[in-house]
Amino acid sequence: MAIYEKLIKVQTLLKAPKSQYNNFGKYNYRSCEDILEAVKPILEEVGLTLLITDTIEIIANRYYVKAECTVIDIEDGSNLKTTAYAREAEEKKGMDVAQVTGATSTYARKYALNGLFLIDDTKDDDFLNNGEQYKNTNETKSQQKNGEQYKNANETKSQQNKGLTEKQIKRLYAVAINCGFTIDHVKNSLKSYNKTNPKELTKEEYNELIDRIEKAGGVEK
Repeated sequence: MAIYEKLIKVQTLLKAPKSQYNNFGKYNYRSCEDILEAVKPILEEVGLTLLITDTIEIIANRYYVKAECTVIDIEDGSNLKTTAYAREAEEKKGMDVAQVTGATSTYARKYALNGLFLIDDTKDDDFLNNGEQYKNTNETKSQQKNGEQYKNANETKSQQNKGLTEKQIKRLYAVAINCGFTIDHVKNSLKSYNKTNPKELTKEEYNELIDRIEKAGGVEK
């Protein structure tokens, strides 16, 4: 059996459960360790071994961890590999430098493994989105309001909310990056508020989102 055939078998048989739970985002996700635990017996079954290495690269004065995952056929030595990058946060609350690098390495390794074994982690990245729970809560509140009371409430909110300033938006992005997240993560989190642009956030939503990001405290594995 050629290495490509063996890899296809591994990709088909691999079931990596989402055994971790994010209390902040209220969803389950899989970690790098979950993937490795699930794939090891399958690799042994088909005659493959897996090597994972990290290297540090500097791009535009920022440190990136490059993770490389290589499967090797123990019969003939042929191999296939994938790589993934993750950028270190400039500063992470509650973490020393070594812990920041370790967390970034784990993140990069996970996504290199995802690419190698065709694991879809689309939902895992939506770390700031409370999903249907948030949506349904808002819908329930909306249904409880009626007539003029609902109209007046909306008019009051409209008068109070003139959108975020550029300074507030920059602070929002700065807090996210400081906690190990990206601007794309922040933009994705706006779905929780049915918004597509941070300028559309109310002051209350802005403060809530800042609080959520700070409580999340780092890159999600």
